[in-house]
Amino acid sequence: MSLERIVFRSVQPGDEEFLYQVYASTRQEELDTTGWDEAAKEAFLRQQHHAQHSYYQQQFPAASFDIIQADNRYVGRLYVDRRADEIRIIDIALLPQHRRQGIGAALLTDILEEAGEAGLPVRIHVECSNPALHLYRNLGFKELENQGVYLLMEWRSTTGSSHTGRSGEQ
Repeated sequence: MSLERIVFRSVQPGDEEFLYQVYASTRQEELDTTGWDEAAKEAFLRQQHHAQHSYYQQQFPAASFDIIQADNRYVGRLYVDRRADEIRIIDIALLPQHRRQGIGAALLTDILEEAGEAGLPVRIHVECSNPALHLYRNLGFKELENQGVYLLMEWRSTTGSSHTGRSGEQ
């Protein structure tokens, strides 16, 4: 997959099922340990997805809620709130078949470059068990606060330019 072919499209009402599939794919391993049947898992996931999506829309009304497309295929979602004092990554998630291909790193690097040029920090809440946690650390994110299940992480440019922290200087 060519990373140059990544584009964004604003979430639209007809995208609900795709967004549910992305959300459900991020919770599959967690639910596999419950012993629930498939119908119970799906009911739980749909309820949780709806609650999360509604919360994001209410709490971040000025945010961009985008579907990530790569090579004309939907591959995930990216929700970002650009504020006067920070860029907040609300959510970034890719379908399993598109993970570990450099897409997430490329998206994050672009956001870090934008923040570096604007002189803003980038903040994100990351689950402590999230496999992408190492990616955030490699890009220079530091833990600000341990909130139990989540870590509040922050990236700051040390140069005031588009430095992404890959050299571990952050």
